[in-house]
Amino acid sequence: MTDEPPATLAHRVPELGALELLIAVARHGSMGGAARELGISQPAASSRIRSVERQLGVSLFDRSPSGSRPTEAGALVTDWARRIMEAAEAFDAGAQALRDRRDSRLRVAASMTIAEYLLPGWLIALRTARPDTAVSLLAGNSGAVAARLLGGEADLGFVEGLAVPAGLDGTVIGRDRLVVVVAPAHEWSARRTALTPTELAASPLILREEGSGTRQVLGAALASYGGLAEPLLELSSTTAVKAAVVSGAGPSVLSELAVREELVARRLLEVEVAGIHLRRDLRAVWPTGHRPSGPARELLSLTRAAP
Repeated sequence: MTDEPPATLAHRVPELGALELLIAVARHGSMGGAARELGISQPAASSRIRSVERQLGVSLFDRSPSGSRPTEAGALVTDWARRIMEAAEAFDAGAQALRDRRDSRLRVAASMTIAEYLLPGWLIALRTARPDTAVSLLAGNSGAVAARLLGGEADLGFVEGLAVPAGLDGTVIGRDRLVVVVAPAHEWSARRTALTPTELAASPLILREEGSGTRQVLGAALASYGGLAEPLLELSSTTAVKAAVVSGAGPSVLSELAVREELVARRLLEVEVAGIHLRRDLRAVWPTGHRPSGPARELLSLTRAAP
């Protein structure tokens, strides 16, 4: 003889749908009336009540041609069922309140390029779909975005770089190209041949700070060519880097998204580089195991719908 573990409460107590049917039969005094109220057939209602009786081990209704009347045990069980349904309704109302509170705000953390050049359009679209959702945006480098998500300070993040940061899950939402840019008066603007990776690696550049996705990708691309030289300037925003390059302070490597207007207006010129891969993935990220929900999920869907 073996000791079998006791059945769990879920196996001993009828499910909510069965309790709802039990209450309806008692209220209408018939299987047919209860079945019509709940949108099921009378045979299905009868079968379900019999299943509950077998589960509980007691008879719940006296059946007759005039209807179904609760037995003494049935009246007691029906009263208990009403209390359970009241508790379930309170549970559902509480869960809805939590969803409403979650859906009333969205905290987004994004790396600078995405925050400045892509997110505004996505947030305008989200505002149309969810006008009552208050959105806060925290912009920083990719490392800072990861830290905010892991610290519970953001619901959804966007980063640029080589891989998903540790502790996060993510999905690719787009791709970006990095370009070497200079002011029109810079000596590289007159080159007739492409820069070599070795030349680029040896040249002091105006760069974003450590932790930025742009610097991470550039450093990886030049790792086998001696790595990045000591920066000419190190600045904390893409806008500041662009301004320094336009002023003639020196060359930089920036997202094509960030310099598109300057290239069209010829305030900056692109310098071709041969032999290295300067493309990167743009990712939406979130803490591992916590798939985006509510407005965060909707924003994620908008990024995928973007051309």
